[in-house]
Amino acid sequence: MSIDFENELNEAQREAVQTTEGPVLVIAGAGSGKTRTIVYRLAHLVESGVDPSQILLLTFTRKAAQEMLNRAEMILGRSLHGTSGGTFHSFAYATLRQNAMDIGFDNGFTLMDRADSENICKDVKDSLKLGKGDRSYPRKSTLLDMITKSRNKELPIETILEREAYHLNSYLDDLNEISDGYAHFKRNHALMDYDDLLFLVDKLLTENKPLRNQLQTRYRYIMVDEYQDTNLVQARIVKLLAGDKGNVMAVGDDAQSIYAFRGANVANILKFPQIFKDAKVIRLEKNYRSVQPILDLTNEILKGATIKFDKKLYSDLKSNHLPEVVHPLSDQSQAKLVVDQILEFRRKFSLHDIAVLFRAGYQSFPLEVALTRIGIDYQKYGGIRFHEAAHIKDVLSYLRLVLNPHDLLAWQRALDHIKGVGPKTVAKIYKAIHARDNKYLGKMTQKHEQLGELLGELNKLRATPPKPSAILESILAFYQPILTEKYPDDYPKRQAGLEQLSQIAVNYSDMEQFLGDLSLDGDPEEEKRKENAVVLSTVHSAKGLEWSAVIIIDLVEDRFPSRKAMQRAEDLEEERRLMYVACTRAKKCLKLFVPSSVYNRASGMSEPTLPSPFILELPDTVFDRMNESYGGGLEQRRKRGTTGATPLSRPKTNESETSTTPKTDPSKLGFCRHKIFGKGKIIARIEPNKCRVNFPGFGLKVIIEDYLELI
Repeated sequence: MSIDFENELNEAQREAVQTTEGPVLVIAGAGSGKTRTIVYRLAHLVESGVDPSQILLLTFTRKAAQEMLNRAEMILGRSLHGTSGGTFHSFAYATLRQNAMDIGFDNGFTLMDRADSENICKDVKDSLKLGKGDRSYPRKSTLLDMITKSRNKELPIETILEREAYHLNSYLDDLNEISDGYAHFKRNHALMDYDDLLFLVDKLLTENKPLRNQLQTRYRYIMVDEYQDTNLVQARIVKLLAGDKGNVMAVGDDAQSIYAFRGANVANILKFPQIFKDAKVIRLEKNYRSVQPILDLTNEILKGATIKFDKKLYSDLKSNHLPEVVHPLSDQSQAKLVVDQILEFRRKFSLHDIAVLFRAGYQSFPLEVALTRIGIDYQKYGGIRFHEAAHIKDVLSYLRLVLNPHDLLAWQRALDHIKGVGPKTVAKIYKAIHARDNKYLGKMTQKHEQLGELLGELNKLRATPPKPSAILESILAFYQPILTEKYPDDYPKRQAGLEQLSQIAVNYSDMEQFLGDLSLDGDPEEEKRKENAVVLSTVHSAKGLEWSAVIIIDLVEDRFPSRKAMQRAEDLEEERRLMYVACTRAKKCLKLFVPSSVYNRASGMSEPTLPSPFILELPDTVFDRMNESYGGGLEQRRKRGTTGATPLSRPKTNESETSTTPKTDPSKLGFCRHKIFGKGKIIARIEPNKCRVNFPGFGLKVIIEDYLELI
């Protein structure tokens, strides 16, 4: 069948789909049909005669890759069997499994999850006798965070501490020791974590030229989704797979790069045209999600970015209503006003089609209390992942031991339920098993009957065909009495989770792949979305989602942008992108809340706030301003040029477009100091009570005079 490009794609999408040779960068603005473009390009490649096995699709979730492949098959009317589609980590896992001997793992390796890695960090710390008696010593999760951030950002731990955790500086030497010990432990026990997958496949491709050439020949067409979220090592892997003149298409949006804390590096997408010479840059600017007034506001947010791909989103969706900037008197009254707004939205939209977004999780606490008080259900994104549940981890430890008897962490978990067998005894049993010390093992199995049962079960399973579903059924039968004893209060609920695990196992024929996918995916059963509940979410968790009505709260300095981000210009730029992501989640209605004061726990009082610089920058033509009156209602402030007060908004930085003329000659104005931006030069005074100030490293800001100290 022939693909209908003319009616199904706009002009920019068609260009992206039909440009198949050479490097291509698709800058896909929010809501611009990015996934549709990738799907049609997949279909177009196959329809043009490309063998599906020559296509590699790299995404950040397995679900996204599968959805794209399924949709492409529907367009084509036939299978895309053979296409390699999945996450960077799953690609690396498969490649390393096939070439394990080349990286020194002659007997294969086991992939660990987050909890395993944390436990190793603790064991290494204890073995080094670090932190004894120190109650403020970093927890195992923090130790791992510092190590993995150092690796993903490819910066020394010292730099990570300086930028993100200066309060841990006194533990720098310890962290370096633990990091080295962690690496040695993994190597000695044939273990890998998520970071190892990427760095080892990078090393393998760099050093093994025949393999690199083989993969470059095999994958003639490479497509990478969400390229703005790649870290340095992922970008290198793409370069190694594509070669200098490969047919690689990177799709993403520099304005939605918001995961620097995970190691994502916006420079990867910004420098793509320099890394891949003669790359073609295609911009998708037509938005299919939001009404035009919302896009007018988001375009203004992007104007202030220092380094970017210029784009201007537009839409065929019209509206007579502007987004609103609401100024509550305090963060406490903000909660009440937001609830009132939700009740108003509920007349037009389903509750699950209304979202309240915030920079950090704690910011929704007052709202949660207010919603509970009046009986409105809400869903706050988060929760324990499927494979991190204790009973699931128990069962997976047995599966891991069937494959890798060297997995000490799995032994610790599998023997955890046996009374009297602690970590030291586990270590002795582990040593005896590998030294074939049958005398000691015989003594221990006599003392601990359950140990003998477990060893017998594992021996039996190693001798059976390695079909995951069959092995799992045997393990579940063995585990049933342990389940009821270990979790007496809620084992029926946990049983349901184990049944779900059984259903997943049926789809696998390879045990390594089954375990690898569980560790890579993290959540085989997604949390079900409530159909009659307001969504409360951090902006990071909201990326990729959309709602008819979106409310963003706490748009004041120190909260959005966060206090930490105000210290470095590049961090402030990421906060701008976060603001852009938040606003572009809205389809029909957008409300921005800017409380005039926030409660300070230390003083026990509410203190005045500064509006977020992203609000101050907005020209008053793109929003309506609403103020909370002292009587508790909302009053609309009239715009400039009409009767009434002037709204608090920043005039456009382009002087030719500014509608307010500075009262004083800028050359006669002096210097000032601001508590966040530091020392700056006053460029102009703006009636009635603001100044335009140039702060080195931050650029032009419009600040209320009361918050400036003249120097």
